[in-house]
Amino acid sequence: MLVNEILEQLGSQISTKEYESYIKQLKFNEKASNDDNIVFNAPNELVAKFINTRYAQKIAYLFEVKSGKKPNVSILVSNKSKNSKINQVDIKQMKTQSTMLIPNFTFENFIVGGSNQFAFEGCKAVAKNPGTMYNPVFIYGSTGLGKTHLLQSVGNYCLNNGKVVIYVTAELFKNDFINSIKLHAMDKFREKYRKCDVLLIDDVQFLSLSDRTQEEFFHTFNELHANKSQIVMTSDKPPKTLKGFEERLISRFGWGLIVDITPPELDTKIQIIKKKCEFNNITLSDEIVSYIAVNLGDSIREIEGLITVITSWAQIMKTEITLDFAKNALKDYIKEKHENITADKILDVVARELNVKLSDIKSKSRVPNIVEARRIAIYLIKNLTQNSMPSIAKQFEGMKDHSAISKNIKKINELIQTNEIFRLRVDEIKNKILTK
Repeated sequence: MLVNEILEQLGSQISTKEYESYIKQLKFNEKASNDDNIVFNAPNELVAKFINTRYAQKIAYLFEVKSGKKPNVSILVSNKSKNSKINQVDIKQMKTQSTMLIPNFTFENFIVGGSNQFAFEGCKAVAKNPGTMYNPVFIYGSTGLGKTHLLQSVGNYCLNNGKVVIYVTAELFKNDFINSIKLHAMDKFREKYRKCDVLLIDDVQFLSLSDRTQEEFFHTFNELHANKSQIVMTSDKPPKTLKGFEERLISRFGWGLIVDITPPELDTKIQIIKKKCEFNNITLSDEIVSYIAVNLGDSIREIEGLITVITSWAQIMKTEITLDFAKNALKDYIKEKHENITADKILDVVARELNVKLSDIKSKSRVPNIVEARRIAIYLIKNLTQNSMPSIAKQFEGMKDHSAISKNIKKINELIQTNEIFRLRVDEIKNKILTK
Protein backbone atom coordinates (compact mmCIF):
# COMPACT_ATOMS: atom_id res chain seq x y z
CA MET A 1 0.00 0.00 0.00
CA LEU A 2 1.24 3.49 -0.91
CA VAL A 3 0.62 4.82 2.61
CA ASN A 4 2.88 2.19 4.15
CA GLU A 5 5.61 2.96 1.62
CA ILE A 6 5.40 6.67 2.51
CA LEU A 7 5.69 6.04 6.25
CA GLU A 8 8.55 3.59 5.74
CA GLN A 9 10.38 6.14 3.61
CA LEU A 10 9.85 8.78 6.30
CA GLY A 11 11.15 6.30 8.88
CA SER A 12 14.39 5.95 6.91
CA GLN A 13 14.91 9.72 7.13
CA ILE A 14 14.37 10.24 10.86
CA SER A 15 15.71 8.71 14.06
CA THR A 16 14.53 5.23 15.06
CA LYS A 17 13.42 6.62 18.43
CA GLU A 18 11.09 9.22 16.84
CA TYR A 19 9.75 6.70 14.34
CA GLU A 20 8.94 4.19 17.10
CA SER A 21 7.52 6.82 19.49
CA TYR A 22 5.38 8.75 17.00
CA ILE A 23 5.08 7.66 13.37
CA LYS A 24 4.56 3.99 14.18
CA GLN A 25 1.51 4.93 16.27
CA LEU A 26 -0.33 6.37 13.26
CA LYS A 27 -3.27 4.45 11.78
CA PHE A 28 -4.34 5.23 8.22
CA ASN A 29 -8.03 6.18 8.11
CA GLU A 30 -9.00 4.85 4.69
CA LYS A 31 -12.70 5.72 4.99
CA ALA A 32 -12.03 9.39 5.70
CA SER A 33 -9.28 9.74 3.08
CA ASN A 34 -9.39 10.60 -0.60
CA ASP A 35 -6.97 11.88 -3.26
CA ASP A 36 -7.05 15.40 -1.83
CA ASN A 37 -7.06 14.69 1.90
CA ILE A 38 -5.13 11.92 3.66
CA VAL A 39 -6.26 11.24 7.22
CA PHE A 40 -4.32 9.44 9.93
CA ASN A 41 -5.48 8.71 13.46
CA ALA A 42 -3.14 9.18 16.42
CA PRO A 43 -3.70 7.66 19.89
CA ASN A 44 -3.75 11.01 21.70
CA GLU A 45 -3.60 14.78 21.19
CA LEU A 46 0.07 15.01 22.11
CA VAL A 47 1.19 12.59 19.38
CA ALA A 48 -1.18 14.23 16.88
CA LYS A 49 0.15 17.72 17.56
CA PHE A 50 3.76 16.60 17.45
CA ILE A 51 3.35 14.91 14.05
CA ASN A 52 1.24 17.78 12.67
CA THR A 53 3.95 20.25 13.64
CA ARG A 54 7.00 18.29 12.58
CA TYR A 55 6.03 15.75 9.92
CA ALA A 56 2.63 16.40 8.29
CA GLN A 57 4.08 18.59 5.55
CA LYS A 58 6.89 16.11 4.95
CA ILE A 59 4.37 13.29 4.57
CA ALA A 60 2.40 15.41 2.08
CA TYR A 61 5.58 16.06 0.10
CA LEU A 62 6.43 12.34 -0.02
CA PHE A 63 2.92 11.61 -1.31
CA GLU A 64 3.46 14.17 -4.06
CA VAL A 65 6.78 12.59 -5.05
CA LYS A 66 5.22 9.12 -5.21
CA SER A 67 1.83 9.92 -6.76
CA GLY A 68 2.19 13.31 -8.45
CA LYS A 69 -0.62 14.75 -6.32
CA LYS A 70 -0.08 16.73 -3.13
CA PRO A 71 -2.86 16.10 -0.59
CA ASN A 72 -3.61 17.80 2.69
CA VAL A 73 -2.43 15.52 5.51
CA SER A 74 -4.62 15.50 8.63
CA ILE A 75 -3.53 13.90 11.90
CA LEU A 76 -6.62 13.42 14.05
CA VAL A 77 -7.12 11.86 17.45
CA SER A 78 -8.92 8.52 17.66
CA ASN A 79 -12.21 8.40 19.56
CA LYS A 80 -12.30 12.10 20.38
CA SER A 81 -15.05 13.19 22.74
CA LYS A 82 -17.88 15.37 21.48
CA ASN A 83 -16.69 18.24 23.67
CA SER A 84 -13.31 18.33 21.98
CA LYS A 85 -14.98 19.03 18.63
CA ILE A 86 -16.07 22.47 19.83
CA ASN A 87 -12.52 23.77 19.46
CA GLN A 88 -11.86 22.24 16.04
CA VAL A 89 -11.93 24.20 12.81
CA ASP A 90 -13.92 22.42 10.10
CA ILE A 91 -11.52 20.48 7.85
CA LYS A 92 -13.23 21.60 4.63
CA GLN A 93 -12.96 25.23 5.72
CA MET A 94 -9.28 24.73 6.54
CA LYS A 95 -8.66 23.13 3.19
CA THR A 96 -10.07 26.09 1.26
CA GLN A 97 -8.72 28.87 3.47
CA SER A 98 -5.48 27.67 4.97
CA THR A 99 -2.92 24.97 5.33
CA MET A 100 -3.56 22.74 8.34
CA LEU A 101 -3.74 24.71 11.59
CA ILE A 102 -3.63 22.85 14.89
CA PRO A 103 -6.96 23.68 16.60
CA ASN A 104 -5.53 23.75 20.14
CA PHE A 105 -2.86 26.31 19.23
CA THR A 106 -4.85 29.28 20.51
CA PHE A 107 -4.15 32.33 22.65
CA GLU A 108 -6.26 30.82 25.44
CA ASN A 109 -3.99 27.76 25.56
CA PHE A 110 -0.74 29.73 25.52
CA ILE A 111 0.99 30.07 28.90
CA VAL A 112 2.24 33.63 29.33
CA GLY A 113 5.32 34.54 31.35
CA GLY A 114 8.02 37.17 31.37
CA SER A 115 9.88 35.34 28.59
CA ASN A 116 7.06 35.61 26.04
CA GLN A 117 4.61 38.27 27.23
CA PHE A 118 5.56 40.98 24.73
CA ALA A 119 5.34 38.51 21.82
CA PHE A 120 1.98 37.25 23.10
CA GLU A 121 0.47 40.73 23.44
CA GLY A 122 1.77 41.80 20.03
CA CYS A 123 0.35 38.74 18.26
CA LYS A 124 -2.99 39.07 20.02
CA ALA A 125 -3.23 42.72 18.97
CA VAL A 126 -2.59 42.00 15.27
CA ALA A 127 -5.01 39.05 15.31
CA LYS A 128 -7.78 41.37 16.48
CA ASN A 129 -6.88 44.03 13.89
CA PRO A 130 -4.97 42.32 11.06
CA GLY A 131 -3.11 44.58 8.65
CA THR A 132 -3.73 47.77 10.62
CA MET A 133 -1.34 47.80 13.59
CA TYR A 134 2.02 46.08 13.11
CA ASN A 135 2.80 44.69 9.70
CA PRO A 136 4.73 42.48 9.46
CA VAL A 137 5.23 40.80 12.82
CA PHE A 138 8.55 38.99 13.09
CA ILE A 139 8.88 36.51 16.00
CA TYR A 140 12.28 35.00 16.73
CA GLY A 141 13.76 32.65 19.30
CA SER A 142 15.24 29.19 19.79
CA THR A 143 13.48 25.98 18.76
CA GLY A 144 10.61 24.72 20.90
CA LEU A 145 9.78 27.91 22.82
CA GLY A 146 6.31 28.50 21.38
CA LYS A 147 6.82 30.51 18.18
CA THR A 148 4.67 28.16 16.10
CA HIS A 149 1.98 28.12 18.79
CA LEU A 150 1.75 31.94 18.68
CA LEU A 151 1.84 32.00 14.88
CA GLN A 152 -0.99 29.50 14.66
CA SER A 153 -2.91 31.30 17.42
CA VAL A 154 -3.04 34.30 15.10
CA GLY A 155 -4.20 32.00 12.30
CA ASN A 156 -6.91 30.27 14.32
CA TYR A 157 -8.24 33.57 15.71
CA CYS A 158 -8.43 35.15 12.25
CA LEU A 159 -9.86 32.01 10.64
CA ASN A 160 -12.63 31.87 13.23
CA ASN A 161 -13.42 35.50 12.40
CA GLY A 162 -13.94 34.85 8.73
CA LYS A 163 -10.49 35.75 7.39
CA VAL A 164 -8.72 33.86 4.62
CA VAL A 165 -5.57 32.48 6.26
CA ILE A 166 -2.54 30.77 4.75
CA TYR A 167 -0.17 29.05 7.17
CA VAL A 168 2.93 27.58 5.59
CA THR A 169 6.52 26.75 6.47
CA ALA A 170 9.27 28.41 4.44
CA GLU A 171 10.24 24.98 3.10
CA LEU A 172 6.71 24.30 1.88
CA PHE A 173 6.47 27.78 0.34
CA LYS A 174 9.70 27.08 -1.54
CA ASN A 175 8.55 23.63 -2.71
CA ASP A 176 5.18 25.05 -3.74
CA PHE A 177 6.93 27.74 -5.78
CA ILE A 178 9.27 25.28 -7.52
CA ASN A 179 6.44 22.88 -8.34
CA SER A 180 4.30 25.71 -9.69
CA ILE A 181 7.09 26.71 -12.08
CA LYS A 182 7.44 23.09 -13.26
CA LEU A 183 3.71 22.75 -13.79
CA HIS A 184 3.34 26.22 -15.37
CA ALA A 185 0.90 27.10 -12.60
CA MET A 186 2.30 30.40 -11.28
CA ASP A 187 -1.05 32.14 -11.66
CA LYS A 188 -2.57 29.63 -9.25
CA PHE A 189 0.38 30.02 -6.87
CA ARG A 190 0.04 33.83 -6.81
CA GLU A 191 -3.72 33.61 -6.42
CA LYS A 192 -3.21 31.47 -3.33
CA TYR A 193 -0.51 33.51 -1.60
CA ARG A 194 -1.39 37.06 -2.64
CA LYS A 195 -5.16 37.03 -2.19
CA CYS A 196 -5.29 35.97 1.47
CA ASP A 197 -6.07 38.20 4.46
CA VAL A 198 -3.33 36.71 6.64
CA LEU A 199 -0.08 35.01 5.56
CA LEU A 200 1.80 33.07 8.24
CA ILE A 201 5.33 31.93 7.36
CA ASP A 202 7.04 29.55 9.82
CA ASP A 203 10.86 29.24 9.93
CA VAL A 204 11.46 31.98 7.37
CA GLN A 205 15.24 31.51 7.79
CA PHE A 206 14.98 28.53 5.41
CA LEU A 207 14.39 30.90 2.50
CA SER A 208 18.07 31.86 2.68
CA LEU A 209 20.22 31.39 -0.42
CA SER A 210 17.11 30.74 -2.57
CA ASP A 211 17.34 33.67 -4.98
CA ARG A 212 14.29 32.92 -7.13
CA THR A 213 12.12 32.03 -4.12
CA GLN A 214 13.21 35.21 -2.34
CA GLU A 215 12.35 37.23 -5.43
CA GLU A 216 8.85 35.73 -5.45
CA PHE A 217 8.43 36.20 -1.71
CA PHE A 218 9.57 39.82 -2.04
CA HIS A 219 6.80 40.60 -4.54
CA THR A 220 4.26 38.57 -2.53
CA PHE A 221 5.21 40.54 0.58
CA ASN A 222 4.87 43.89 -1.24
CA GLU A 223 1.46 43.08 -2.64
CA LEU A 224 0.09 41.79 0.66
CA HIS A 225 1.46 44.78 2.54
CA ALA A 226 0.01 47.23 0.01
CA ASN A 227 -3.39 45.52 0.34
CA LYS A 228 -3.17 45.71 4.17
CA SER A 229 -3.08 41.93 4.51
CA GLN A 230 -1.33 40.80 7.70
CA ILE A 231 2.04 39.04 7.49
CA VAL A 232 3.48 37.15 10.46
CA MET A 233 6.79 35.27 10.35
CA THR A 234 8.92 33.21 12.71
CA SER A 235 12.66 32.64 12.67
CA ASP A 236 15.40 31.30 14.89
CA LYS A 237 17.30 34.61 14.58
CA PRO A 238 16.43 38.33 14.45
CA PRO A 239 16.29 39.86 10.94
CA LYS A 240 19.65 41.64 11.05
CA THR A 241 21.57 38.43 11.81
CA LEU A 242 19.96 36.31 9.07
CA LYS A 243 22.46 35.16 6.47
CA GLY A 244 21.83 34.59 2.76
CA PHE A 245 18.98 37.13 2.42
CA GLU A 246 18.69 40.11 0.12
CA GLU A 247 19.00 43.41 1.97
CA ARG A 248 15.65 44.61 0.67
CA LEU A 249 13.92 41.65 2.34
CA ILE A 250 15.78 42.13 5.61
CA SER A 251 14.66 45.75 5.54
CA ARG A 252 11.02 44.78 5.08
CA PHE A 253 11.16 42.26 7.93
CA GLY A 254 11.80 45.22 10.21
CA TRP A 255 8.94 47.40 8.98
CA GLY A 256 6.55 46.30 11.70
CA LEU A 257 7.02 44.62 15.06
CA ILE A 258 10.05 42.48 15.94
CA VAL A 259 9.60 40.40 19.11
CA ASP A 260 11.61 37.62 20.69
CA ILE A 261 10.70 34.65 22.84
CA THR A 262 13.35 33.67 25.37
CA PRO A 263 13.64 30.49 27.47
CA PRO A 264 10.86 30.38 30.08
CA GLU A 265 11.40 30.91 33.78
CA LEU A 266 11.04 27.72 35.83
CA ASP A 267 7.55 28.62 37.11
CA THR A 268 6.35 29.35 33.56
CA LYS A 269 7.83 26.10 32.29
CA ILE A 270 6.06 24.13 35.03
CA GLN A 271 2.74 25.76 34.08
CA ILE A 272 3.33 25.00 30.39
CA ILE A 273 4.02 21.33 31.13
CA LYS A 274 0.91 21.08 33.32
CA LYS A 275 -1.20 22.64 30.56
CA LYS A 276 0.20 20.27 27.93
CA CYS A 277 -0.64 17.31 30.19
CA GLU A 278 -4.15 18.67 30.78
CA PHE A 279 -4.80 18.98 27.02
CA ASN A 280 -3.75 15.39 26.47
CA ASN A 281 -5.48 13.83 29.49
CA ILE A 282 -2.13 12.87 31.02
CA THR A 283 -1.84 12.83 34.78
CA LEU A 284 1.58 13.54 36.28
CA SER A 285 2.22 14.48 39.90
CA ASP A 286 3.60 17.92 40.75
CA GLU A 287 6.81 16.16 41.79
CA ILE A 288 7.26 14.59 38.34
CA VAL A 289 6.36 17.82 36.53
CA SER A 290 8.96 19.74 38.57
CA TYR A 291 11.56 17.05 37.86
CA ILE A 292 10.91 17.30 34.12
CA ALA A 293 10.96 21.12 34.19
CA VAL A 294 14.28 21.25 36.01
CA ASN A 295 16.11 18.49 34.14
CA LEU A 296 15.01 18.62 30.50
CA GLY A 297 16.00 22.03 29.17
CA ASP A 298 13.69 24.63 27.64
CA SER A 299 12.35 23.13 24.41
CA ILE A 300 8.67 22.53 25.10
CA ARG A 301 8.43 20.54 21.88
CA GLU A 302 11.15 18.20 23.13
CA ILE A 303 9.51 17.96 26.55
CA GLU A 304 6.16 17.03 24.91
CA GLY A 305 7.93 14.25 23.05
CA LEU A 306 9.53 12.94 26.21
CA ILE A 307 6.24 13.00 28.10
CA THR A 308 4.91 10.79 25.30
CA VAL A 309 7.86 8.45 25.84
CA ILE A 310 7.04 8.20 29.57
CA THR A 311 3.32 7.57 29.02
CA SER A 312 3.95 5.10 26.20
CA TRP A 313 6.31 3.04 28.34
CA ALA A 314 3.83 3.12 31.23
CA GLN A 315 1.03 1.88 28.95
CA ILE A 316 3.21 -0.88 27.52
CA MET A 317 4.33 -2.01 30.97
CA LYS A 318 0.88 -1.45 32.51
CA THR A 319 2.33 0.43 35.44
CA GLU A 320 1.72 3.66 37.31
CA ILE A 321 3.91 6.67 36.47
CA THR A 322 5.89 7.38 39.62
CA LEU A 323 8.87 9.70 40.03
CA ASP A 324 11.26 6.72 39.98
CA PHE A 325 9.60 5.40 36.82
CA ALA A 326 9.93 8.82 35.13
CA LYS A 327 13.58 9.11 36.17
CA ASN A 328 14.34 5.68 34.75
CA ALA A 329 12.50 6.41 31.48
CA LEU A 330 14.38 9.68 31.02
CA LYS A 331 17.82 8.70 32.31
CA ASP A 332 19.45 8.60 28.86
CA TYR A 333 18.14 12.04 27.94
CA ILE A 334 19.20 13.54 31.26
CA LYS A 335 22.64 11.95 31.04
CA GLU A 336 23.09 13.60 27.63
CA LYS A 337 22.07 16.98 29.10
CA HIS A 338 24.60 16.62 31.93
CA GLU A 339 27.60 15.53 29.87
CA ASN A 340 28.89 19.04 29.16
CA ILE A 341 28.39 20.43 32.66
CA THR A 342 31.54 21.18 34.67
CA ALA A 343 32.21 22.30 38.22
CA ASP A 344 33.50 25.64 36.91
CA LYS A 345 30.26 26.24 34.99
CA ILE A 346 28.19 25.48 38.10
CA LEU A 347 30.29 27.79 40.28
CA ASP A 348 29.96 30.62 37.74
CA VAL A 349 26.17 30.30 37.56
CA VAL A 350 25.74 30.05 41.35
CA ALA A 351 27.94 33.13 41.89
CA ARG A 352 26.01 35.15 39.32
CA GLU A 353 22.51 34.06 40.41
CA LEU A 354 23.17 34.61 44.12
CA ASN A 355 25.23 37.77 43.58
CA VAL A 356 28.25 36.39 45.42
CA LYS A 357 31.89 36.62 44.33
CA LEU A 358 33.31 33.37 42.99
CA SER A 359 36.40 33.83 45.17
CA ASP A 360 34.16 34.15 48.26
CA ILE A 361 32.34 30.88 47.46
CA LYS A 362 35.68 29.08 47.30
CA SER A 363 37.00 30.77 50.45
CA LYS A 364 36.63 29.83 54.15
CA SER A 365 34.19 32.70 54.80
CA ARG A 366 31.39 31.94 57.26
CA VAL A 367 29.14 34.84 56.20
CA PRO A 368 25.62 33.27 55.97
CA ASN A 369 24.84 34.13 52.33
CA ILE A 370 28.29 32.89 51.24
CA VAL A 371 27.88 29.65 53.20
CA GLU A 372 24.51 29.10 51.51
CA ALA A 373 25.96 29.73 48.05
CA ARG A 374 28.83 27.34 48.78
CA ARG A 375 26.45 24.59 49.91
CA ILE A 376 24.29 25.01 46.81
CA ALA A 377 27.38 24.83 44.58
CA ILE A 378 28.60 21.66 46.32
CA TYR A 379 25.17 20.05 46.05
CA LEU A 380 24.84 20.84 42.33
CA ILE A 381 28.39 19.74 41.48
CA LYS A 382 27.72 16.42 43.21
CA ASN A 383 24.37 15.93 41.41
CA LEU A 384 25.19 17.26 37.95
CA THR A 385 28.76 16.07 37.36
CA GLN A 386 30.82 12.91 37.76
CA ASN A 387 33.20 14.57 40.24
CA SER A 388 34.01 12.46 43.32
CA MET A 389 33.67 14.01 46.77
CA PRO A 390 37.47 14.29 47.26
CA SER A 391 37.77 16.13 43.92
CA ILE A 392 34.90 18.46 44.89
CA ALA A 393 36.68 19.22 48.19
CA LYS A 394 39.70 20.49 46.25
CA GLN A 395 37.53 23.26 44.75
CA PHE A 396 37.09 24.91 48.18
CA GLU A 397 39.72 26.26 50.59
CA GLY A 398 37.97 25.17 53.75
CA MET A 399 37.14 21.61 52.70
CA LYS A 400 39.81 19.15 53.87
CA ASP A 401 38.30 15.92 52.55
CA HIS A 402 35.18 14.11 51.41
CA SER A 403 33.64 14.12 54.92
CA ALA A 404 33.27 17.93 54.80
CA ILE A 405 31.52 17.63 51.43
CA SER A 406 29.25 14.89 52.75
CA LYS A 407 28.30 17.08 55.74
CA ASN A 408 27.38 20.01 53.48
CA ILE A 409 25.31 17.79 51.19
CA LYS A 410 23.44 16.34 54.18
CA LYS A 411 22.65 19.86 55.41
CA ILE A 412 21.34 21.08 52.06
CA ASN A 413 19.22 17.95 51.63
CA GLU A 414 17.59 18.76 54.97
CA LEU A 415 16.90 22.32 53.82
CA ILE A 416 15.43 21.11 50.54
CA GLN A 417 13.10 18.75 52.42
CA THR A 418 11.93 21.36 54.95
CA ASN A 419 12.12 24.73 53.17
CA GLU A 420 10.02 25.05 50.01
CA ILE A 421 11.37 28.50 49.09
CA PHE A 422 14.94 27.24 49.39
CA ARG A 423 14.14 24.17 47.25
CA LEU A 424 12.66 26.36 44.52
CA ARG A 425 15.76 28.58 44.57
CA VAL A 426 18.01 25.54 44.11
CA ASP A 427 15.77 24.23 41.29
CA GLU A 428 15.86 27.62 39.55
CA ILE A 429 19.67 27.69 39.64
CA LYS A 430 19.82 24.08 38.43
CA ASN A 431 17.54 24.97 35.53
CA LYS A 432 19.82 27.89 34.60
CA ILE A 433 22.84 25.56 34.56
CA LEU A 434 21.14 22.95 32.39
CA THR A 435 19.93 25.51 29.82
CA LYS A 436 22.90 27.87 29.76
